[in-house]
Amino acid sequence: MRYVLCGIASLAVSATLLAGCGSGGIPPVKAPLLPIQQAVPPSPITHVVIIMQENRSFDNLFNGFPGADTTLTGVHNGQKIALQPLALGSSLDLEHSHRAWWRDWNYGKLDGFKTDAYAYVPEADVEAYWRLAYEYTLGDRMFQSNTGPSFVAHQYMIAGQSGKTSENPSGGIWGCDAADDSRVALVGPNGTDLPGVYPCFDYPTMADLLDAHDISWRYYAPGSTNGFFIISAYQAIRHIRFGSDWVGKVISPETEVLKDIHHGKLAQVTWIVPSWKHSDHPGSGDEGPDWVASIVNAIGESPFWDSTAIFISWDDWGGWYDHVNPPRLDEMGLGFRVPVLVVSPYARHGYISHQTHEASGFLTYIEHNFGLPNLGTRDTHAAGFTDCFDYTQPPRAYIPLPTRHTPHYLIHEAPSGPPDDD
Repeated sequence: MRYVLCGIASLAVSATLLAGCGSGGIPPVKAPLLPIQQAVPPSPITHVVIIMQENRSFDNLFNGFPGADTTLTGVHNGQKIALQPLALGSSLDLEHSHRAWWRDWNYGKLDGFKTDAYAYVPEADVEAYWRLAYEYTLGDRMFQSNTGPSFVAHQYMIAGQSGKTSENPSGGIWGCDAADDSRVALVGPNGTDLPGVYPCFDYPTMADLLDAHDISWRYYAPGSTNGFFIISAYQAIRHIRFGSDWVGKVISPETEVLKDIHHGKLAQVTWIVPSWKHSDHPGSGDEGPDWVASIVNAIGESPFWDSTAIFISWDDWGGWYDHVNPPRLDEMGLGFRVPVLVVSPYARHGYISHQTHEASGFLTYIEHNFGLPNLGTRDTHAAGFTDCFDYTQPPRAYIPLPTRHTPHYLIHEAPSGPPDDD
């Protein structure tokens, strides 16, 4: 497989991708010289952890949570339809491409969902998530950053943009290890896709800001059976994939994070994405809540707890119904609601945030917390989750979550590979 190295895109949100591919060495990418973020009250947080799960809307995963905005009825083609309980482990996998999002949204009518999409997961199947929501902060106005699937969503998680890509790359492998003929579509008007480009880009990311300010980071992702990642956002960033950061900062398998925390190692900024078995993707089983709970337990029972903020969210709506119309920020989104949990000894106890949030806000929080400049993308205007914290409160002792599977089991079970490419 020959690596194809594509040219640098603009730093701005409105940047267009260069159509050609360059040759020669990898040029250094410097963090943009933009103003330092406005200061917030002194933060005791020195570790930020972002756990990204898979493919669930808010109405699907937290239906009936006290104080949250949920519904048990929806609208399908103009007719009321009741939401039905459906186990987390159900194999029902709904389409959730960029084009499917526009069909579901139906120009704000929210009535184009498939009939199977009107479903919710019973509380008993996701008890760990509900316990975290009761004890810490749950956001019911968290929206996915984009109107489409996972590849784009994960780019917003690290860069606040996706180079205007709208779908997942063809061929199944994300990023600069994809086959020469792999393409990823660009966003077009009114839910259309424009001809694609090779899925290897060079816009600045949070990793570049962190590197420039000597702040440690790690990105834990599952590996595929042939040794290439399929769901590692940084694999699509050329200067990361072929630079010194790739070895030692992009870690596989994702279960290494449990070992690292146990051995007293946690980067100042950490992203974690699940394997197939550890995800909430339909058809993957029901280990997702145990996986997330095991990470939170590991941090909560470690010396890192008093200095850590953990954000848990879901990358896209997965095709499931949600009744809240998302704000329209630009041609990329926002997409439908997804849950977000904010877990920290300084997170507001039993609080439901009704403030609009999106994945770019994780970057904003990191910038505010560490006094960094911004990337000049969605992070510039995204809310930074400041409503979810009270740094003046004494740090709360951590109460471990019960799980059906031990960390030892999750680490040593047979590899399941990454979630599929949607």
